[in-house]
Amino acid sequence: MMRLRVLLSLASTAVLAACATTEPALRGTQEGWNTAPWNGRSAYGQFLAGQAALEDGRSDQAAAYFQAARNLGEDPGLLGERAFTASLLAGEVTRAAELAPRAEGGTEGVRRLGMLTVAVDALARGKGKDAQALLADPALGFPHRPAVALLTPWAAQAAGDAAAAQVLPELRNDRLVQYFGQLGRAEIFERAGKNAEAEADYKALMEVVAVRPMFALDYGAFLERRKRRDEAVALYDSILAEAPNDVALLDARARAVARKSPPALVTGRQGAANTLVACAAVFTSERQSQFALAYLRLALHLDPKREDALLMVGDLLDQGGDIDGARAAYAKIPTGSARYAAAQGKIAWTLQNTGDKDKAIAVAEAAAKAPEAGRSAQLVYADLLRANDRWADAVAVIDPLVEAEKEKPDWRLLYMRGVSLERAGRWPDAERDLEKALELNPNEPELLNYLGYSWIDRNERLPEALSMVQKAVKANPQSGAMLDSLGWAYHRLGDDKAAVELLEQAIEIEPGDPDINDHLGDVYWRLGRKTEAQFQWRRVLSLEPTDEQKAAAEAKLKDGLGSKGPAKAPTVANGANAL
Repeated sequence: MMRLRVLLSLASTAVLAACATTEPALRGTQEGWNTAPWNGRSAYGQFLAGQAALEDGRSDQAAAYFQAARNLGEDPGLLGERAFTASLLAGEVTRAAELAPRAEGGTEGVRRLGMLTVAVDALARGKGKDAQALLADPALGFPHRPAVALLTPWAAQAAGDAAAAQVLPELRNDRLVQYFGQLGRAEIFERAGKNAEAEADYKALMEVVAVRPMFALDYGAFLERRKRRDEAVALYDSILAEAPNDVALLDARARAVARKSPPALVTGRQGAANTLVACAAVFTSERQSQFALAYLRLALHLDPKREDALLMVGDLLDQGGDIDGARAAYAKIPTGSARYAAAQGKIAWTLQNTGDKDKAIAVAEAAAKAPEAGRSAQLVYADLLRANDRWADAVAVIDPLVEAEKEKPDWRLLYMRGVSLERAGRWPDAERDLEKALELNPNEPELLNYLGYSWIDRNERLPEALSMVQKAVKANPQSGAMLDSLGWAYHRLGDDKAAVELLEQAIEIEPGDPDINDHLGDVYWRLGRKTEAQFQWRRVLSLEPTDEQKAAAEAKLKDGLGSKGPAKAPTVANGANAL
C-alpha cells in the first residue's frame, strides 16, 4: 500500500521548493499544547519522533511532537514549518493558521500553503475582507492559482463586495476554474436573487457534454427551488439514461417527483468548500496525495459536515497507512445519510485488510440491512463474503439484485454472480450467468478470460475458448493473469512449447502469483525440465498459497505428475470485483 508522504517531504521538489533560505520565526507560544509527557527529553528526540510520525501518516501525533521540540528549544523556523504542516494534515486548521510561516525565507512552497491556510481560516471565521486581501497577494502562486481564482469570488461576497463576487474567475487553459467558476457564479447570482443570470450560467454548464453529469444535480436543485420540478425530473432522467444506478440522481429524482423540499442553496462557506474539494480531486488524480489531503482539511474547516470530503479524507488516510484516522473520518458520516452505507463499507474493508475478517463481515452486513441501504451496500457485503470464500452466501446476496434488474441486467452483476456460482461448485448456473454477461459485453477482457479459461480447464469448447483468451490477451497484453490463461490453454491443447513462452512472460509480470508458478511448474515437467518444475512448485509453497494450492504443490513435489496432471481453478484477473 502506498504510504502517504507529508508535504515536508516535497520540500526539495519543484512543487514546494521554489527557494530555501533562512527559516521563518514562529510567533509566541501556542495555547492548549500539553507538553508534559516530553518534559526532560531532548528537543532533537522530539523532532525525530515528529518526523517518524509524519512518515507514518500520524499527523496529529507529529504536530504534538514538533510543538514539544519547539518548547524544548529546537530551531523555531524549522519546527514552525513542520508543526504547521502536521497540524494542517491532521485537520487542526485554526492551529495551522496560527503556525503558518509568514516571514520571507524558508521553504517557499510551505509559506504559500500557509498563506492559503490563513486566508481560508479568515473566510471560515467570517472575516471576508481579510480573506479577500490575502487571496489578492501575488505571492500566493503555484500550485494554488486555481484555488485562489475560485475562492476569490466567495471571499468578495463575504466581504460585501457584490461586484467583485459576480466576476467570472478566469485562469488560462484551466478548465477546472472555467467550470467550477461558472458554478460558483451561478450560486452567487442565485444568492443575490438574480435568478435569470444564475440560470444562464447553469445552462452554459449543461451545454458542455463532458461535464453535464457533474453539474446536473446543481441545476436540478435550482429548478426545484424555482418549483419547476417537472423540468428537474426531465433533467435527472436525461442523465440517468446513461447512469441508471447513480444513487444521488435517483434520490434527487424521487425527491422532485414527491414534491419534497429541495436542497437549500449553498452558503458562502459551503460554496468555497466546494471549490477546494474540486481542487483536491484534481490533486488526487495527479497522485499529489499531500496537497489533496491539505485541501480537504481546508474544505472541512469551512464545511465540517461535507460528506464527500470526509470519505476522500478517509481514503487518503487509508492509502497512507493511517487506518485509525481513516476509520474516524468514515465514522463521521451519520446514519440516515445516503453515504452512510458507503462509509460503513469502507470501514469494513479496513477491518478486512487488517485481519479482523469476522468484524468486517458483521459491519458490512449491518450496513446492508440498514433502512437506507441500497444496491451499493449489498455489493460491498457480497464482495466481503467473496473475499472470505463464502461463495454461496455471496450468491444469496446477489440473487435479489439480479432479479431486480432482470429487464435490463448489468453485465458486471451477472459476472460477479457467475464467478461466485462457479466457486460454489454450481458450474451450469455459473456458465449461464457468464454467457449472458458476455452477450451483453462481448469485448470485456476479464470476462473473456474467465469464461474462456473455465471452458479450457474443463476440456470443453476448446477452439471457442482459445479464441476468447487470445482476444483477452490482445486487449490487455500486460496482464499476467491473462497470459497465464492463454499459456494454460495451449498446455491443455498439447502445445507445451507455446505454453511455456507465455507462462514465462506471465511470471515476469506477476512473479508472486501461486497459480502462475504452479502452472509453469506443470509445463516444465511435461517438457522434461523436472528440476525447474520442482523449483516452481517449491516457490508456490513460499507465496502464502491456499490450502488447496499447498496440498497440490506438496503432492507434486512428492510424486511428480501423472499422465495428465491435475486440473486447476481459473485464474481471475481481478475483474469480478469491478462492479
